[in-house]
Amino acid sequence: MPTLRNLHDLTDNMEKGARVLVRADLNVPLDEAGAVRDATRLARLLPTLNVLMQAGARIGILSHFGRPKKEGYDAALSLKPVVSALAGLLNAPVAFADDCAGEAAQDAIEALPEGGVCVLENTRFHEGEVENDVAFSQALAQSGDAYVNDAFSVAHRAHASTEGITHHLPAYCGLAMQAELDALAQALTNPKRPLVALVGGAKISSKISILENLSQRVDVLIIGGAMANTFLAAQNIGIGKSFHESDMLDVARRILKTAPCEILLPHDVVVAAALAVGQKTRTLPSSQVPNDAMILDAGAESTAAICARFDTAATLIWNGPLGAFETAPFDAATNAAAQHAAARCKMGALTAVAGGGDTIAALAQAGVVDDFSYISTAGGAFLEWLEGKTLPAVAALSEKI
Repeated sequence: MPTLRNLHDLTDNMEKGARVLVRADLNVPLDEAGAVRDATRLARLLPTLNVLMQAGARIGILSHFGRPKKEGYDAALSLKPVVSALAGLLNAPVAFADDCAGEAAQDAIEALPEGGVCVLENTRFHEGEVENDVAFSQALAQSGDAYVNDAFSVAHRAHASTEGITHHLPAYCGLAMQAELDALAQALTNPKRPLVALVGGAKISSKISILENLSQRVDVLIIGGAMANTFLAAQNIGIGKSFHESDMLDVARRILKTAPCEILLPHDVVVAAALAVGQKTRTLPSSQVPNDAMILDAGAESTAAICARFDTAATLIWNGPLGAFETAPFDAATNAAAQHAAARCKMGALTAVAGGGDTIAALAQAGVVDDFSYISTAGGAFLEWLEGKTLPAVAALSEKI
C-alpha cells in the first residue's frame, strides 16, 4: 500500500484557525420524521473531527447525500437533518452552510471559532461533483487551506470532492480511512496465511471480478448462497428449481478450472419447496436435490467443513451470506459459521475482515458484528477492493506525497 500523508502530518504543522475541508460520508438513513436512524458512519468520523477540533482547525465537512436527479437544491436530499445528530455525537455545536462551494461555504467556515465544525450542503446538488469538473473542484478548494479524506466508502468514485479537490489543496488521509486501509491491507495485501475467503450471495454475475481476483490470491475460497448453485450446475449436478444463472455456467467452469486455490462448495444442502416461512425442509447431499425442490442453505456437514477451514486459517475475508438468511431457518449456516469465526477472533486466533452487500445485515443477525476484527461499511468501495481495482480517491492521496 502506498504511504499516505496522515492526519497528524497535518495537525503537527498547522496553525490554529486553519480551514480544513473534511470529505466524510454523511449519507446516512433517515426515519420518516427526518431523524438519523443509523449513525454508524457519523460515529466513525468522530476521531478525525476530534483531532482537528483539538488542533484548533475550522472544519468544513463535505459530503453527498442520496442521488439528486438534477442539479440544484432538493429539500428531500439536504444534509441539514444530519447536523443535530452529529452535534449530539460531538457534544458540540455544528453549523450548517446552504452550499458546499462559493460565498455561502466560505463565509460559514470563516465565521467558525477555532475548533468549530460546519456541515456544508450536499455536494451532488452540483453537476460538477459527479463529473469531477475542474472548475467545481477549484470552487470547493477555495473554502479550505487543507483537505482530509475520511470517506473510504466513496473512495471508488473519482468525483470533485474525492479526487479533483486534491489537485488544489494539500491532501491527507483521515483516521477512519486509514483504519480501513490498514485492515484491508492486513486481510489481502499482506495477510497472514492460510488466507480464506468466503463469498456468498445470489449472483455470480455481480461478483465475477471478485471471484476471479480472490481465487488467485487466497488459499481457500468458500462459495455459498445461490451462487453456489450455479457452480454445482456447472458440474452437471442437478439443483432442482433452485435459483441459478444459466448464462454464468461457463464462467463458473473457468474459475473451477483455473483457480490454484481450494474451492469449497456445499456437499449437503437444505432444501424446501419454496422460499417462505413455515416450509418443510430436508437436508440432502447436494447431488440428490429433487426436481421440485429449492436449495436455500448449506447443510450441517458443509457448515462444519467451513468452520474447519476457519480453524486452520490465520486470515478470513467474508462477503455475503451462505443461504437465504432473511428467512428462518435458512439462516442457520450463516449464523453458525459467523459465530464460529467470531469465536476464533475473540481468541486471537483469526483476523476476520467483512463487508459489502448483505454482509453486515447477515452478521448482525448472527450477533457477531462487534466480534469480527473489522467490518467495512463501505459497500461499493469494499467490493472494488475485493476485485483488486485501484480506488481513485486513495490514489489521489498517495499521488500528492
